Amino acid sequence: MTTAHKKLARRALPIAALLGAGTLMLTACSSGDAASTGATEFSYLSLAENTAVQDTLTALSTGECAADQKALPLNITTQPQASIDQQLQLLGGQGALPAVFAAGNSPQVIKDLDTSGQVLDIGSTFDTLGISDDIIPAAKSTIDALYGSQIVLPTEFNVEGIWYNKKIFADNGIQAPKTWDDLVAASATLKAAGITPLSAAGKDGWPITRLIGNYIYRTLGPDALQKVADGEAKLTDPEYVAAAQAIADLGSAGDFGPSVGSVDYTTAVNQFVNGQAGMFYMGSWILSVFNDPAQNKIGADNIGFVPFPSVKGGSGSSDQLAANIGVPLAMSKSAYNQKVGDWLTCIGDNYGTDSLKNQGVITGFTVKTPVADLPPLTKTIQDAAAASPKSVLWFEALFNAKATSTSQTNGSQLATGALSPADFMAKVQADLGK
Repeated sequence: MTTAHKKLARRALPIAALLGAGTLMLTACSSGDAASTGATEFSYLSLAENTAVQDTLTALSTGECAADQKALPLNITTQPQASIDQQLQLLGGQGALPAVFAAGNSPQVIKDLDTSGQVLDIGSTFDTLGISDDIIPAAKSTIDALYGSQIVLPTEFNVEGIWYNKKIFADNGIQAPKTWDDLVAASATLKAAGITPLSAAGKDGWPITRLIGNYIYRTLGPDALQKVADGEAKLTDPEYVAAAQAIADLGSAGDFGPSVGSVDYTTAVNQFVNGQAGMFYMGSWILSVFNDPAQNKIGADNIGFVPFPSVKGGSGSSDQLAANIGVPLAMSKSAYNQKVGDWLTCIGDNYGTDSLKNQGVITGFTVKTPVADLPPLTKTIQDAAAASPKSVLWFEALFNAKATSTSQTNGSQLATGALSPADFMAKVQADLGK
């Protein structure tokens, strides 16, 4: 996974300048014969910074999908991530979207294209093709939460949760936390033993706000932040402020260690893999580090994983994993024909296995052929993702760009006590404009 791809997966930050309604008109105009006959090539518009998807599609074109490649050749073009939304709006306005394309930075762009009738309904198409089970339930849940319907393909499925050092836990008589009270108690024990309980990149902000979002989902249920997005609730409501308070309490207790506001992502990772911290909240993209002996000094076998714990009396459940789908792919409705459908069937049946086998990437596709010799941690996450009935999003997933920036910029101040939970939530709510 490239650095740009990791950032997209972790933050999914929309480009504010491209969200205005007046940027470019999205029209449903057709392109002559192409509208009636569909695609004459399996064209894919990729992010220039991301090669994972195009590498998998290329491998499929010479392997399991070779017959589809012969009938409808794969043609890959690229666009820088910074300008992908604008390019999709331009192509949409011209009725010239490629057969398949990276969905870009903002879900709203794809929603607008869908509203104008230019995006393929992948969910109903999968039903028609008889491959509806090719997407795992938790990935479908994530897509619904982000896009409102099944209009993209999940080229990754990154789940988030708490990684813990098994030896440190065993040495201190601690069990993996299943409840929030367990986590607080475990933190107190670790701190008393001179160990940083929970490594966190406070300087980056988002690792702190991720915890707020999870606490909200566990206490108020999986639709809690959708209610905020719809204007049915506010972050300044007492039950939402209570979530920020719970995370601030960890900070005030010293559970993030000293100087959390100056700890960046790399430092936080190193604290955990060097054995200085007992726990680390992070997404499964971190597996590339954990499975690398050169970087992971405590050993992959010494790392366990648990979902964000449940909260006593809360409406959410710990089997509702926080997740994202990496770089999703959308498809052109006008380009769709039987040959594209054949490609789509082959992708649905084989993408999950090929990506896992050749790149070690867990996707939202069903792995129909077991992959041998998977690292145990990767298998653990694969099993957890497959078993999860529903996923939840990250704190800022449904926020606009301004509110996202405010949230992540002020996350460190919440953790250090420089900003009260009520003031933190008020700042973010003000930028939501609701």
